[in-house]
Parts: sequence; structure tokens; C-alpha cells
Amino acid sequence: MNMKKNNIKESMTYLFEPRSVAVIGASHREGKIGHTICRNILTGGYTGELYPVNPKGGSILGRKVYGDILAVPDQVDLATITVPAKYVLESVKQCAGKGVKHIQVITSGFSEIGNTEEENKIVAAAKEKGMRVLGPNIFGIYSAAASMNATFSASTIQAGHVAILTQSGALGVAMIGKTTVDNIGLSAIVSTGNKCDIDETDLLAYLVPQEQTKVILMYIEGVKDGARLIETLKWATAQKPIVVIKSGRSKRGAMAAASHTGSLAGSDEIFDAIMRQCGVIRAETIEEAFNWSKFLAFSPTPGGKNTVIVTNGGGVGVLATDACEKFNIHLYDDQKVLKEVFDPSTPSYGSTKNPVDITGGAGSDHYIQALSAPLNCDTIDAAISLYCETSTFDSDNLVPMIRDTYKEYKKVGKPISYAIVGGEYIEKAIVTLRKENIPVSGDVYDAVSALGILYRYRHYLDERSDVVDEADLDIGKIERIVDQALRDNRTFLLSDEGLEVMKAADIGIPRSRIARSLEQVLFHAEEIGYPLVMKVVSRDILHKSDAGGVALDLQSKQEVIDAYEAIIRKCKAYKPGAVIDGIEVSEMLESGTELIVGARRDPSFGPIVMCGLGGIYVEVMKDVVFRGLPLNKKEVLTMLKEIKSFPILLGVRGEARRDIEGVIDTIIKVGTILKHCKKITDIEINPIVVYEQARGLRALDARILIRNPKEGK
Repeated sequence: MNMKKNNIKESMTYLFEPRSVAVIGASHREGKIGHTICRNILTGGYTGELYPVNPKGGSILGRKVYGDILAVPDQVDLATITVPAKYVLESVKQCAGKGVKHIQVITSGFSEIGNTEEENKIVAAAKEKGMRVLGPNIFGIYSAAASMNATFSASTIQAGHVAILTQSGALGVAMIGKTTVDNIGLSAIVSTGNKCDIDETDLLAYLVPQEQTKVILMYIEGVKDGARLIETLKWATAQKPIVVIKSGRSKRGAMAAASHTGSLAGSDEIFDAIMRQCGVIRAETIEEAFNWSKFLAFSPTPGGKNTVIVTNGGGVGVLATDACEKFNIHLYDDQKVLKEVFDPSTPSYGSTKNPVDITGGAGSDHYIQALSAPLNCDTIDAAISLYCETSTFDSDNLVPMIRDTYKEYKKVGKPISYAIVGGEYIEKAIVTLRKENIPVSGDVYDAVSALGILYRYRHYLDERSDVVDEADLDIGKIERIVDQALRDNRTFLLSDEGLEVMKAADIGIPRSRIARSLEQVLFHAEEIGYPLVMKVVSRDILHKSDAGGVALDLQSKQEVIDAYEAIIRKCKAYKPGAVIDGIEVSEMLESGTELIVGARRDPSFGPIVMCGLGGIYVEVMKDVVFRGLPLNKKEVLTMLKEIKSFPILLGVRGEARRDIEGVIDTIIKVGTILKHCKKITDIEINPIVVYEQARGLRALDARILIRNPKEGK
């Protein structure tokens, strides 16, 4: 851990491990939030000091009540504020004056309803005295390290190894109830709410090094400081798995998330890509997230990739096989070894192929024999056990069989997941076993997906790299081009300026010239040679194709004259009054694979890069992928492999392999430009034509948007 994160961890210690807690707005009436929080703190096993604060004085739950925080005689590490919104700022100022280290503002009515100004005042008042703020609009914090339940949850919280960070208060309270039902013990649960100060990054700095926390589950609606979050997530996932649920996937959902929390939800595609880049496991549902978190918390890491399925039914075996393919679980297929290992436990009419089918007549002893066999086989690393309820199975031994085999797998450090399918007895068995933290599901998909996620995390740890690659570019020249455009009061570069940026970045471009008249067009046409491409150059026309400002494959002088007249006519009709700065005359390149490469400053995650299938159909096909900066060539290659059209780059139907390395270098160069040229907001190279390896690539068009950072967004 670097010094910066170590400092954040230390600053968060008294939030999770306070020696004293004050509840401002503590209520004498049962059912009120201020009363419930006091009760939960006292009944949850907290051994520090509790100071209820209420102007009415008296006592609450046997504890003396103080008129205000300043009257509390001792140091307060954590103050919980539950008073109405109009009184919160004054309470914060009193806490700051008292020297409180942390406050959690339970109260709602701030940026989530548009009251950002008051929320900013709270943060300013706290920061003036070095106090940190959790919330507002939260249900509180639970920390097993201090046996402190400073929430208004109605459920008892069980201590364990999963930490939950949730931006939704209501959902978080519901999660607490679900953890009780699913027997998921928590090391912490923190409601982040509006994240006016403390956010996931701060909380992870404490939770990741904490030994009790084995897995971290996050529910996120919006990201405010994505660049900082990326850095922290890369550091965090190197040490323990993180599962995330992100709402706002749909356009309507994103709008609801922004309204609910005062945060921008951002593009779901970008969020999804960056989570994969950081090694974060994204779940679609709460059920899935809980299932994976529990499995990750209790299962050993597989030593290798070989998995076997043991089943008493062919149908569920096929379902599991399909799910294994979806989750990239490698099914062991050495038939000789499989026969040696499973022959003793498999009847002659069964199958030792993977899935291993011990048939519907198998009893608990057959299962024990079959599941025990891989324990002594060095080439089998994990197992999936499937059971369909049958009339011949000795049902009373089902639970003991699963319990005993699970213990043996844990003992040797091999993961195993169970799916048992049947009626009422099976459902009761699942409840019993899950209470013992044994990974048993009533659905084959759930059992396989949990193991698949464990393998995905192991693969990430094997492949991750902290190397950062940047290109050595003439940044000074690029900035001079941008500065000239800004002096002309433009927010984008003209096409010739964009190509000059490409040249400064050593990205190949076609031979081209800018003509100011038909005579110059004809001169440059003869100079460059046919066939040609002509494009309008205008500060008033950004999308040239839409305006009819592009002509391709011009083969003669007359075609050039006709194209020139058509471009001028169409562009003036498209945008009357547009200033035509000139016509770009370029060599017509032979066809190749057309990609789009770009970069932009995302409002949530900062600088990101993009690549995908390019050309005129990019908006229709939308075969593009994203990554956040910083990144390296290895990660860029992984990024390219996610493009559906990536096989085209490898060469299809006898075509040669394309210059993939050149594409990787170009993406690195574009990312480097965006990182170091703060005045550039967007870069789009479309198309970039990629040829076979020996012939490289060429950028046909570069659209670059700019702004002066001093003038704001």
C-alpha cells in the first residue's frame, strides 16, 4: 500500500473503530430513527461510550442525554446526525467545534432533491476543522471490528467476512435483512448516500487491508471521481475480490439514479468495461451478487483450471456443461485419467466422461466415493456436484454427504460447488446447508456461475499488470496547434489541423494538401495522383459526410471539378452562411479493415480510450469497447479481443493478419495525447484503415474537440 492510501486508511479508522459515538437527535420515543440507532448501538455489543444528544435532556435507554454536542465531557470520534435537514448545518458546525473526527448524516433532503448548496456548506464547515462526512441521506454504518451497529436497521447484523458499501439506503437496509436469511456474516456495511465527502475510495482504503474482510460488495448508482476510483480498485482487487451491482443500465434507469443520489450515472458500457479492466466482478442481480460474494469468501482458490462435474442425471449435466462454457470453466477431458479416477464409483451403464454420470440409481455412498476421488488426483482442481432427487436415494444421508465432502474439499484446498434439485425435502436441505456456509444452490446455473466467478478472479490475478505504457510524442507541437484554434475561438480542429496532430503523434496519414480554390485543387490533384478523395474544410461543419462534404474515388480531372462544385453546393445548402476554409485533397487509399480509435474525457471516469469497428456504420453496429487511463499494451490487446469483429484482424478466408500491434500503438498514442493535452476533450479517428502487418495503417480522418480548461466545461 502506498503512503497516500495508508493515510486514508488511518483517517478512516475512527469511522469503523470509534472509541465513542454521539447520536445528535437521539429520540426518547421508540420507533424514531434517533431512538433506533441508540438501541442498535447498545444491543449490538459496542463497548465504547455512547452519548445521546437532545435539547430535552433526560435519559434514553439508561444513558444520560446531553443538551448539545458541546456539553459532552469527552472526545467524540463519531457523531451520528438525525435532526431535520434545516438543523443539520448548525449541528455540523458544533461537531467541528467539538473536534469530532467523523460525522454521519442520516438526514435526507440535500443534493438528492437538488439542495446541493446546503450540502456543500456542510462539507465546507467540516473540512475547515479536518472532520470527514459520511452521507447525507444514509441509514448508517455497521462495523464488526467495533461491534458497532450505528444504523436504523430493524435486523440484527451477524458478524462475518463480507463488507457491503451501498449508495442506496433503503436497499442497504433490505440487504441487511437478506444477509440474515442467507447467513452471510458482515465485516461492515456502510451507507454512502450522496457521497458529499467520504466515498467508496476512502472506505476501500480501510477495508482492503482489514483481515476480517474477505470480499467487498458494492452497490453503486453513480460515480463522481472515477479516475480516483480506478486507481483504488486496481490496488484493491490485487488483494481481495470485489463484487459490484450498478444500477442505471438503461437510459430511464440512469435518469432515476441521477435523481436519487445527485450523481451522474454515466455510460453503462464505459462503467462495465472499466470494472473488467480493474478486475471487479459485476453482478446483474442482488441474488447473484450475494451468491458470488459468499462463495468467494469461503472457497479456496483453485490451483489449476481443470474442473469435473459429478451428476446423477444427464439433463442437469448438460445444463451445467452449457453454463461452464458461458463462464469459461475448463472441463477436464483426459479420458484415460477420468476413467482411472471415476471407474470405481461409476456403474457400467454410467459414464466417466466429463460430466461424470453416476446415474439415477446412485446413493450417498456412491456420491461420497465419486466426489472423494478427485481429492487425490493432482490434475483435477475443482468439482461441481449435481443431484436430482430420486426415489432410490437414501435422502436422510444427503445433508451429511454434502457436509462431509465439502469439509474434505476445504481441507485439501480445492473448491467445490453443489446444485441439488427437487421438492420440499431438497429445499429444506438447501436452507440447512447454507446456514453452515456450504455453497449449495437449487439451480445448476447458480452453482456453476459461482465457481466461474472464482476462476475469473484467479485469472485476473494471474494476468494483471501494473505497467503503464505511454508514447513518446511531440506534445509541444500538438499544443501549439490547439492554441491556434483556441485563438480563433474554435472548439474543434479543422481537418488539416487534425491530420497535423496525427503526424505529430507519428500516426500514419494519407498524402494530402489543402486547396483554397479550384485551381489549387486541380494542381494538388496532379501532384498527388489519382484516385483521390476530397473533403470540405470548414469551422462550421464538423460532420462532413452528413453535409455532403466528402467525395471518394475520383479518377480524373473532370471528376475532381464536378466533385468540387458538388461539395461547395451541398455544404452551403446544408448550412447557409458556413465559412468554407478550403478543400482537402488526399490520396485514395486502397481498402483495408476500417476501425475507429478514439479518446475522450468521461464526466465520471476522466480520460478513456475507445476502439471498434469503424467507417460509416459505427453508429449502427456499435461494436466498440472502452478502457480507462492509465493502461498498457497488454490491456489494450485484451480490449481489442472484446470487439466482436476482432477475428477480422486475425485474418479470415485466407486474408493476412492485420497490423494489430500498430492498432495497439495507436491507441496508446491517442491516450497519451489526451492525458497530456488538457485542452483536448475528444479525439476520434474514423476510419483508421488497417493493412497487413508489413504495411501498417493509415488514419483517414481525425475529429478533435478542444476547450480552454480555465473556462470550464
